[in-house]
Amino acid sequence: MENFSALPLVVLAEKFAALPGIGMKTAQRLAYAVMEMPEKDVQAFADAILGAKKHIHDCPVCQNLTEQALCPICSSAKRDHATVCVVEGPKDVAAIERTNEYHGVYHVLHGLISPLDGVRPEDLRINALLDRIREGGISELIMATNPSVEGEATAMYLSRLCKPLGVRVTRLAFGLPVGGVIEYTDSVTLFRALSNRSEM
Repeated sequence: MENFSALPLVVLAEKFAALPGIGMKTAQRLAYAVMEMPEKDVQAFADAILGAKKHIHDCPVCQNLTEQALCPICSSAKRDHATVCVVEGPKDVAAIERTNEYHGVYHVLHGLISPLDGVRPEDLRINALLDRIREGGISELIMATNPSVEGEATAMYLSRLCKPLGVRVTRLAFGLPVGGVIEYTDSVTLFRALSNRSEM
C-alpha cells in the first residue's frame, strides 16, 4: 500500500489480502470502503465476523459448518443417510444443495491430500468418515472431490480405505459442460466425457 497511508489502514488492507482470492489492489479498495462506512456499520461488520467465528463449529457427524448441535442435513429424517457424498469443503455442500437433486448426506474433508503443500491424510477428517462407516448404515460413498491431481489422489486413497469396509464407492462423472464446444475442449475433459458416457 502507499507509504503515505496511515498504518492502521495498511494493516487492515493486509488482513483483507490474507483472505483467499483477494489481491492487494482489492484489499486496498476494501480497506478504503471500510473507512467510508459509518462507525455503526463497521461495528456490525466486526460483530458479524466475531459472531460467526464464535458460534459456528463443525457438525460432529458430517464435519460441515453449523451453529446447531447437528447440522440441518444430518438431523433431517427426510435425507437418505445411507448415501454419503464426500466433498472437500463446506462450499461444495452449498453448491450441490443448490441443484436440489441430491437427497443424501455429506462428509466434509476440509481439504485434499497434497504432499507438496504438506497436507497429509491425517490432516483431513478421514478418521471421522471411517468411524461413520464402521457404525453401519452407510451403503454408498460418492466421491465428489474436484477432478484435480489432489482431488483424484484423495478419491483414490479413500476408495482403497473404504471398499474393504463393505461400502460401494462411486465417483462423480466429469465431462463436457452443457453448452460446451467439442472443438475447443481439452483432451482430458474429452477423455472423461467418453469414459463416462451413458446410454440414451
